[in-house]
Amino acid sequence: MSTQEDIRRGLRHATPWYVVPFDLNNERTVIFDFSENNEELREIDFTDTTAFGRYVDQRLQRNNTTVGLGGYNENRVLYCRSALFSGQEGQEPRTVHLGIDIWAPAGTPVFAPLPGKIHSFRDNNQFGDYGPTIILEHEIDGVTFYTLYGHLRRSSLARLRKGMSIAQGAAIAELGSEEENGSWPPHVHFQIITDMQGREGDFPGVATMSQREEFLELCPDPNLILQVGRLENMRVAMIE
Repeated sequence: MSTQEDIRRGLRHATPWYVVPFDLNNERTVIFDFSENNEELREIDFTDTTAFGRYVDQRLQRNNTTVGLGGYNENRVLYCRSALFSGQEGQEPRTVHLGIDIWAPAGTPVFAPLPGKIHSFRDNNQFGDYGPTIILEHEIDGVTFYTLYGHLRRSSLARLRKGMSIAQGAAIAELGSEEENGSWPPHVHFQIITDMQGREGDFPGVATMSQREEFLELCPDPNLILQVGRLENMRVAMIE
């Protein structure tokens, strides 16, 4: 099992490619706040994908952009939209986001930021789930870890096979529309995983508060690869 420090050390000797064909450091890129601190969310019915999508689109239009980012380690209110996260009565809900969301138009290509191979893939076809999902396996300086891409176009899975080599910068998928991506406004959920724990084609992208630290150790900050300065500044501010 790799550790976060192993991955950080390995990435010091690598230059990641971009995951989507946009400059995520552009000042117009929207940094979404899906926590309870955002009063704008109180009027949104998150079970209504159209209403949720309208909110995302309006925030992007305000900044004259089509690209937004959703934060890592954010305690979110939006997962009330699906029983997948809220659990059965008496169970603790899952609310802590373990990846970074990149909001962009459906059909946007997704690229492999590092060389690797196909670990696994699956269409997680439930309301609020990942929809079509790809997991890549990477090895850098003897360190093995994984990257997950969720909410893709279903056709992205058509020609894949386990173990297929993937070159750095190769187009591996496209963002799916809400009709095929688990009923979400178009985006890719990007996540780093140190240990797949025997899972294939799926891995939790949201944790309970009681398991927060355990899952943050398993799933380091994807900004290690994305390298978005504003997200790093927000992380440092939270620590301070």
